[in-house]
Amino acid sequence: MIAENIEKLNKRIENASKKAGRDPSEIKLLAVTKTHLLPIIEEAITHGIEYIGENRIQEAEQKIPFLKDKIREFHFIGHLQSNKINKLMKLEPALIHSIDKQSTARKLNEYLGELQKKQDVLIQVNTSAETSKFGIDPQETLSFVREIAKLENLQIMGLMTIGMFTSDETIIRKCFQTLHRLFEEIKQENIPGVKMKFLSMGMTDDFEIAIEEGANIIRIGSAIFGARNY
Repeated sequence: MIAENIEKLNKRIENASKKAGRDPSEIKLLAVTKTHLLPIIEEAITHGIEYIGENRIQEAEQKIPFLKDKIREFHFIGHLQSNKINKLMKLEPALIHSIDKQSTARKLNEYLGELQKKQDVLIQVNTSAETSKFGIDPQETLSFVREIAKLENLQIMGLMTIGMFTSDETIIRKCFQTLHRLFEEIKQENIPGVKMKFLSMGMTDDFEIAIEEGANIIRIGSAIFGARNY
């Protein structure tokens, strides 16, 4: 089942990329392994999954040490709490997708300074204006990026968003267009310590729209693993 799901998913990524006039190899497929057990994740890895995303540090602690030699990168995609920074950094994430608070960013920067390490991060933007979602207001994103860019141990590599959970494609597309526009605006500013390289947007229900709107990291769970077992 996993092999079949990945094959279908790769075909969908290829079709969406071609529709948008893009090269499918530009798209980084991040398998979201939240609630899924090691044997299932390892099966996905044998069928070509190279990048793993986890939402919860506690869950990541139980999986990543056993997977790190089998994958290319571990990404942390959940909300980062400052009291969990030390636990997360022990897992050596290649990319943290979810910086949206100055206080957390400062604490992360300070902790990295003690370790003499640098960390690639994305800034999470709330493009749907839903109060239930984390992220910076789009209008405040540029000024937030300028502030975070001053933290010498953080390297801003792009932006992340979660599209609105709706069947209205126009609304979803608008969320992704907003992020892409911000991405291009920030790129034009040439801010030191900022590389606008990654646009992380799109999940199982909306990744094709995200690819059409410029995503180069998509975060996919149920299209690979089936429905989550809570």
